[in-house]
Amino acid sequence: MVIPRSALVLAGVAALQTPAPIDVSLGARALQPGELVVLTVTTREPAGAVHVRAFDWDWPGFAADDHTWRAVVGIDLDVAPGAYAIQVRADSSSGVARHMETVTVSPKAFRTRHLTVDNAFVNPPASVQPRIEQEAAVLAPLWRSSNLAPLWTGAFVAPVPQEANSAFGTRSVFNRQARSPHGGADFPSPAGTPVKAPNGGLVVLAGDLYYTGGTVVIDHGLGLVSLFAHLSAIDVKAGDQVSAGTVVGKVGATGRVTGPHLHWTLRASGARVDPLSLLYVLGPERRPIPDPRFPLPFDSRFHLPDSAHGFSFRCLSYHARIRFSKSIDSSTLFGGRCAPLT
Repeated sequence: MVIPRSALVLAGVAALQTPAPIDVSLGARALQPGELVVLTVTTREPAGAVHVRAFDWDWPGFAADDHTWRAVVGIDLDVAPGAYAIQVRADSSSGVARHMETVTVSPKAFRTRHLTVDNAFVNPPASVQPRIEQEAAVLAPLWRSSNLAPLWTGAFVAPVPQEANSAFGTRSVFNRQARSPHGGADFPSPAGTPVKAPNGGLVVLAGDLYYTGGTVVIDHGLGLVSLFAHLSAIDVKAGDQVSAGTVVGKVGATGRVTGPHLHWTLRASGARVDPLSLLYVLGPERRPIPDPRFPLPFDSRFHLPDSAHGFSFRCLSYHARIRFSKSIDSSTLFGGRCAPLT
């Protein structure tokens, strides 16, 4: 039997146009230690469950609609630069589909800060060691026992109006002694400033801790957990449900501090990440989220010859192939949610 050449060509075109069972796209401020990455998983068939594994950890996902799932992945502060695999599995009525994406984590340089505090917070006396160990044992499981479903709605907002003035990841030297990197963001808010929940969630801890003083921990679900430290007053208790804007306490100078300010720690399934990256990818500005694998800025303009066609863009939730023959502003494409494929 002889198959016409035209049939072979059409078959080849159809094969090329058949969508992959799973499409994965990334949204992030950067692919560096301490950053959050929003994964959007688009499936050809409705999925009953989607599983994501990256950086040797399983990340919970949630369904945005029948064909779209999202997961928030954290790149821990100690992740070394290099290539890492993101494995995705989608379960549907017709079986299991798998996809693997490789991302490259770039190095990031962190500055060093020198602080002078009460020596009891640098070299605690033996009498308080049991308290410190007990509090650490209480906090540790909270980072990795977040609700698997998102407990928030809408955008995340800053807990205080002041801008952060202390960089996440800064190497801290207290009284000339090196200690753990700064695992959060500091806001220079005056004492007594109301501290508001950045989004919905469940209060899982509210009390006074040795190092962080007045402390509130909120589980936002989907692996995201916030800790607010050095509070002078606490206005919630464990078990309370909060929403964006709920006042949880007031700025103070309790615990290991040099003066009044708010410290905000954020963990993503245990990974130490910058709270400001959360505001970037899931914040109120709804800014276009670039796919960090394609570094061309969103405000760039593409000037292509009249013969150009079929230029490809990688979008936050899908691939698109478009045709054009004139200058295009990439920030207007699909609501500004695309980055070019090279």
